[in-house]
Amino acid sequence: MKSVNDEISSILNRNFDSFFPEYIYNEEIDKLAMPVELHEKDKEYTVKAELPGVKKEDLDIDIDKNHITINAKKEEENKEDTKGYRKSEFRYGEFSRTVYFPQEIDVEKTSAKLEHGILRIEAPKLAAEKEGIKKLTVN
Repeated sequence: MKSVNDEISSILNRNFDSFFPEYIYNEEIDKLAMPVELHEKDKEYTVKAELPGVKKEDLDIDIDKNHITINAKKEEENKEDTKGYRKSEFRYGEFSRTVYFPQEIDVEKTSAKLEHGILRIEAPKLAAEKEGIKKLTVN
């Protein structure tokens, strides 16, 4: 037996799609097209981007010492049999995400690998130049 809460959720979910037009842009929804993780270790950052169905030749990655921008595209498959096809929540088209690093990275030593729909980028941190410690004389 469904609870009242389940019934209300079911009704809202059924009507949600028809209430909001598809052309309304929502940045938070767009981020779901390419969810990312940023993990920090002592000497490097690891960025993971979830890109199911994207081929490595459909990736374009721009990088500099402060951030990385991942551009991807996923072409819609040709659907020959559309009979009974009513709804698709799959995302097609072009996606872009920029990840900013808290510390500068070594662009030349950064690497990327796409495996099982996960893009993994290893970005070593640049060694911070330590300034010599100085004594301050109090007058």
